[in-house]
Amino acid sequence: MELAQIRLESQNAKRGIHTIKAVQEIQQPKAELSIEQPNAELTIKTTPGKLTIDQTEAWADMDLKHISRRIAEAADKGYQDSLEGIARRAQEGNELLRIENGGNPIAQIAKRKSDGPELQFNIGWIPSYFSVKTNYVPAEVDIQVKVNKPIINAGINKPIHEYTPGNVDIYLDQRQSLKIDFANLKYKGINYEQEI
Repeated sequence: MELAQIRLESQNAKRGIHTIKAVQEIQQPKAELSIEQPNAELTIKTTPGKLTIDQTEAWADMDLKHISRRIAEAADKGYQDSLEGIARRAQEGNELLRIENGGNPIAQIAKRKSDGPELQFNIGWIPSYFSVKTNYVPAEVDIQVKVNKPIINAGINKPIHEYTPGNVDIYLDQRQSLKIDFANLKYKGINYEQEI
């Protein structure tokens, strides 16, 4: 006995995918940096110290005097001696004027003139203490410093960015299909009938 059969043969659809990967490139160029340090400006002004030594009095103590000083001292001494001489003569004249009061004024005057002052001797070439005068003005130093700031130039470089976008291509590689086949079927009119 033959039975009617329906035979189905199907085939699935197949899709194809073609992928192009995205490409990204990033490059970062280094920054351009230049640094320049100008030298500091230094100025130094020095006023030298000054030492003065005055030995005038030391030389005078050793009797080594300048001629103008000797002349001035001699003139002063002459003037003082003349005044003392005038005073002495006036005093002696007054003593002689009063001779009637008694005493022996002539003998007293003669005795004073004959005695004189007591002479003193000392080493003459040693100057007295502190006869050398010194004066010192210290040196002055003026230091001026001008600091120069560094000169910094920085050039920033932007990154180099290249991007190629990817792509996905989807396509139908194989279409779906369905085959239908009949076996052991007989036509009767417009319908199928099975004969048993």
